[in-house]
Amino acid sequence: MNDSRANLMVDRLRQMQVTAPDIIASALVTVDGLTLASALPSDVEEDRVSAMSAAMLSLGERIATELNRGTLDEVYIRGEEGFVLLTAVGQDAVLTALSRNEGRLGLIFLEMRRAAIDLKDYVS
Repeated sequence: MNDSRANLMVDRLRQMQVTAPDIIASALVTVDGLTLASALPSDVEEDRVSAMSAAMLSLGERIATELNRGTLDEVYIRGEEGFVLLTAVGQDAVLTALSRNEGRLGLIFLEMRRAAIDLKDYVS
């Protein structure tokens, strides 16, 4: 992937975080767990986020299929310190966001869906 394409993806991740300020970090990863772009704080391990995001989306898709829930839209995990939110970007990538505990999930998922539409052009 060329640097300008990677920079455009990082710019879109940062724009998502500005529009939804409860998002404190984000990454775009392949379904194989490789990082395409990230806007993560220095204390977050990019490779771990990527691998776990791909695994969670895969598991979520399997659960949705096995339990006849249709196509997976989103996965979220709530912990004491906040949320981990995932959404598919086409068939090839996963958009992951970390948010504050008091984050407004409706606004966050709305902005994630908008970003996923834009980012899909870069990963297909």
